[in-house]
Amino acid sequence: MSIPYAEVIGDPIAQSKSPAIHRFWLDELGLDGRYEHCLVRLDDLKSYLAERRSDPDWRGCNVTMPHKLAILPLLDRLDPLAEAIGAVNTVVRQSDGTLTGYNTDAPGFLEPLRGDLAQTHLFRMARVLGTGGAARAIVTALAKEHFVIVLAGRDPGKARAMLDELAPKGEHHAIAIDHFADVTDFAFDDREGCMDLVINASPLGMAGQPPLAFDISHAPPGSVFYDIVTSPVDTAFLQRARAQGFETIDGLAMLIGQADLAFTHFFGVRPPRGRDEALRQLILG
Repeated sequence: MSIPYAEVIGDPIAQSKSPAIHRFWLDELGLDGRYEHCLVRLDDLKSYLAERRSDPDWRGCNVTMPHKLAILPLLDRLDPLAEAIGAVNTVVRQSDGTLTGYNTDAPGFLEPLRGDLAQTHLFRMARVLGTGGAARAIVTALAKEHFVIVLAGRDPGKARAMLDELAPKGEHHAIAIDHFADVTDFAFDDREGCMDLVINASPLGMAGQPPLAFDISHAPPGSVFYDIVTSPVDTAFLQRARAQGFETIDGLAMLIGQADLAFTHFFGVRPPRGRDEALRQLILG
């Protein structure tokens, strides 16, 4: 008897927590299905997809770095949101073997912010650190929620081009990421009625990567710090923010949120989200 399966691909991939999430939901629902991780080098991406197309048990894959942009020309069609973002993190095999690309990062990123976003604010600003595939989804999501975006990258020109492409409406700002490494004496104005986010959308601070250099003095009072890194979950960036009294959101929140939508694509049923706390404890071990 054949068993449907999905997987997560990337390089590196052994650290991915996606298998734990999807397996937990499969077990909770009592579904026959598998979810694995698969190391796919950039040069092997085309052959990997060609092989999987012919496997009717393969329902698709989640896509992590460095493939979120490279995979685009290898797919047969893109969901409108994925096309607008220009990055794919979920590939779904259709019954005829064609492949559709989706982006569940954008709604997954917004999920833990929904309570705050339901409120009315006088002003919303987000400082986003990073210009990769995940940052593209985050910038698109924030623009739709009427944030002024300060996008920081190693190449401010790339950051500016990203903003012009993904968030052409609004007065957004591009800056070099090392600007945030030094102490600032900038006097923030009254933030009452405002919503401020500081987001690490880069791999900096991930295990095996250089640390993220961000001085807390750049964060307005009342900011929420959000780090999409999941290995480790509690990053030094978040620890420093909490030590200064800021609210924090870790990368598991986004990972679980985007996995919800991907799981539904793969297995045709929504996951049991009432058990999120048990899932978090399982992952954190």
